[in-house]
Amino acid sequence: MPDLHLPHGAAFEWLIQKPATIILIIVIGFIARWLTHRLINRLVQRSQAGGLPNMFSRGKNGHATERDTLPGAGARREQRAGALGSLLRSIATGIIFAIVVLEVLDQFGINLAPLIASAGILGVALGFGAQALVKDFLSGVFMILEDQYGVGDWVDLGEANGAIEAVGLRVTRLRDLNGTVWYVRNGEIVRVGNMTQNWARSVVDITVGYEADLDRVQELLKEIGDTLYHDSNFRGIILEPPEVWGVQRLDKDGVVVRMVLKTVPMQQWGVERQMRARIKYAFDTEGIRIPAFTLPFNPEEAERL
Repeated sequence: MPDLHLPHGAAFEWLIQKPATIILIIVIGFIARWLTHRLINRLVQRSQAGGLPNMFSRGKNGHATERDTLPGAGARREQRAGALGSLLRSIATGIIFAIVVLEVLDQFGINLAPLIASAGILGVALGFGAQALVKDFLSGVFMILEDQYGVGDWVDLGEANGAIEAVGLRVTRLRDLNGTVWYVRNGEIVRVGNMTQNWARSVVDITVGYEADLDRVQELLKEIGDTLYHDSNFRGIILEPPEVWGVQRLDKDGVVVRMVLKTVPMQQWGVERQMRARIKYAFDTEGIRIPAFTLPFNPEEAERL
């Protein structure tokens, strides 16, 4: 009958040394993961607080950029830092887990060279099969890094435009003016028009009759804009005194005069509506005519139109 007992050295190695080594590798892996996550969390917290002179929070040479001093900059910075922190933690966990598995397999005497080669071939095959997924993922990473848009921004992504509701590493979700929710793959976004990042501008074009005194019109627009700028209800919404840029164009119906107001993001449309209401009231008081297209009273002429 063959002797099935292991030598004392081999028994010690399989019963004591190898299990202890495997447990030590796993413990070291957990410790490395904990330390790595702790370091990433501290960096994210400092970035969210604006304490790091890097892409999270500051401009060149550590100086504050314009976007750092605008309303909502802190929330945007926190969102971007949190998303990148989550990504870094996932990557760190995956790398540490892979190293621990390989070290444990090595303790069992498994030749890792064919396994690593097979994993490389499998990775290449998956890479070819998941090119769109990788493209979406990398595009999402760079969108977050570059802060192209964030939750709450109103953007134009080409076929879809609306307010951003969620920014993921693969898909961006936005809701348009009619309430339709759009899911756009990040890899399919070739251009982004962000209408609410950092600051916005209310552009008000007013058409007046050719007989109007343009100097008085521009003076009146400036007075209306200054009144709105100093209104307590719009304090902190209009960032700078309004500007009257003057005659924008000459239309067949009248002269178009443009004025602009710099506002906080997402407030430009409300400011425009308020300005138009005040302009209508002031022009009526001053007797300044705002041309309006009316259908001719002659039925024959109306039919020809």
